Amino acid sequence: MKTLGIIGGTGPESTVEYYQRLIAAYRARHPEGRPPSLIINSVDNTRLLELFGAKRLTEVVDYLATEIERLARAGADFGLIAANTPHLVFDQVQQRAGIPLLSIVEATAEAAVSAGARRLALFGTRFTMAAPMFPDAFSRRGLAIVVPNAEEQTFIDAKYFGELFVGIILDETRAALLEIVEAMKQRDALDGLILGGTELSLILREPTAAGLPVLDTTQIHVDAAVDRLLRD
Repeated sequence: MKTLGIIGGTGPESTVEYYQRLIAAYRARHPEGRPPSLIINSVDNTRLLELFGAKRLTEVVDYLATEIERLARAGADFGLIAANTPHLVFDQVQQRAGIPLLSIVEATAEAAVSAGARRLALFGTRFTMAAPMFPDAFSRRGLAIVVPNAEEQTFIDAKYFGELFVGIILDETRAALLEIVEAMKQRDALDGLILGGTELSLILREPTAAGLPVLDTTQIHVDAAVDRLLRD
């Protein structure tokens, strides 16, 4: 059996979610219902956030490449980074990595194509919403990404790190996020919502939001990993 290596801890709450979903998805599809072979390397999320905040992306690449090498030495055959924001430097990290990596951005873009979506809102950290990685991947497929306005981005980012990142799930925050979705739906003629932050799947768990289909990047990434495990 192939072994999946996971860079986790980015943050811990969503890493737990990844683990649980990977176990459930693999067992549901494996004829013997056996668990997958996984290795998790829980990294220092405080350090990563400081580096991203200071735009020291070369150091982010160095750090992630070193931690992925730990997974390779431990026996991982391929890997994933259980977060969206580090995919700002995915291509550079993949060039340095000793094992192939599964991109959450590319997997989500393919899922959008399969879903028939054309114009999607992107929620995530301020780093993710400001980055070109989702727009670039989606535009290559003829799809459009729409980000919240400046005030909405500030709110989402504050709730992301102030609450979701540390495991705080509040009904009022969920309601406020859904209000933003509804406003963007009316304003921007959307046909889908991307949860471009793995902690967002902890608070927006329904398959739709304000009537829009939800593309949950955590589940999409998990499904891509299980596909790879079963294929290999």
